[in-house]
Amino acid sequence: MSKDRPKKNIALLIIVASLGYFVDIYDLILFNIIKKESLDALSIDFLTNETVLFRWQMAGMLMGGLIWGILGDKKGRVSVLFGSILIYSIANIANAFVTSLEAYKVWRFIAGLGLAGELGAAITLVAELMPIKKRGVGTMIIVTFGALGAVAAFLVADKGEIIGEFITSIIGKPLANWQVAYIVGGVLGLVLLVLRAGTFESNMFAEMQGAEVKKGNFFSLFKTKDTFFKYLACIVIGLPVWFVVGILIALAHRFLPEITDNPNIMLEVSTKEMVLWSYVGLSSGDLLSGILSQWFQSRKKVILFNLVSIFFVMTLYLYGPVGSANYYRILATVLGMATGYWALFVTNASEQFGTNIRSTVSATVPNFVRGGVLLITWGYEYFESALKSVSTHYTLHSAYLVGIICLVIAIWGTLQVEESFHKDLDYYES
Repeated sequence: MSKDRPKKNIALLIIVASLGYFVDIYDLILFNIIKKESLDALSIDFLTNETVLFRWQMAGMLMGGLIWGILGDKKGRVSVLFGSILIYSIANIANAFVTSLEAYKVWRFIAGLGLAGELGAAITLVAELMPIKKRGVGTMIIVTFGALGAVAAFLVADKGEIIGEFITSIIGKPLANWQVAYIVGGVLGLVLLVLRAGTFESNMFAEMQGAEVKKGNFFSLFKTKDTFFKYLACIVIGLPVWFVVGILIALAHRFLPEITDNPNIMLEVSTKEMVLWSYVGLSSGDLLSGILSQWFQSRKKVILFNLVSIFFVMTLYLYGPVGSANYYRILATVLGMATGYWALFVTNASEQFGTNIRSTVSATVPNFVRGGVLLITWGYEYFESALKSVSTHYTLHSAYLVGIICLVIAIWGTLQVEESFHKDLDYYES
């Protein structure tokens, strides 16, 4: 019985972490799905403020990644898992009842703050608790299931009337679909807190409490050139994922009319649908890359395969033959599958550093990549402006150039880090 209990506890931890990341992705994607509907309902100018609110959310995630990561190394991984879920659940519910732009900014910032901690804490716990050769399976399950949160966000935002009627019968106030979608996300997170009671701290962290070692020292990552470049390499490996999500998919309404020479194409396949299908692909891709990683017993080989796949699918998407609306739905799915190495990317980062700084790395790396969307977007806008006078297809060329840059940097990062599949993680960084 004593041997069975830890296995049951680890299974529960994976379930809680998977559901937590499901809600994490649900909220992260939800804003992009319902931002126009919510801003229109509040009589706030959409074009002027959609990027403003997104930047407030990303600012919260950048700050939250640092705060939660350090807390995870100092106070424990489980406490971060609990705290981050609680904060973004409250922020979600509060977002449903905002009445001004200022309030919307504040709650998007707080939501970003909470969203920043869940994945890093979950990946760190799983990496430290599972056997060396199986820890990739745990992270694969978490990210594969979690990516489906985007699908749930689309469905709830699009078909939330029934849920809305039920909530209205309780609170006595009619709610719009965008409000229902936010409330559902918050309630799902609060339900998770009940399951969290069965999770437990990793032995590596518990043993570290009595060790004479600095914990969660973020600035130690910059003290030597080798450590800094290893940390930087861990970050840039993930850039192509958010290039695809943040540029190729999120700006489909710019690319598809130019690709197809049909300004009405977006009436047949919307950007929301492209987001939906890309995340269906991303979930499938995370599952596939996790299986391949176990098969080849390598993280780096599979990541490099994904990066090469992104190059070919990106080229087909921007410069390939013109197709129907269903063709672009399929392409969005394939693009998502090509970027489905997020689990490997975060697991690889957590495996590169010692126990006393692992949570800090695991929390900051994915959130710095998410924050990198701002740089990627600025790069795209720069090339768009520079190429506008020399090419009629400057929009497509700008995206392609930024994609190539992200891929080259990511390949460099992948080649720099050590293969960590068989690495023992029970050590400290000096």
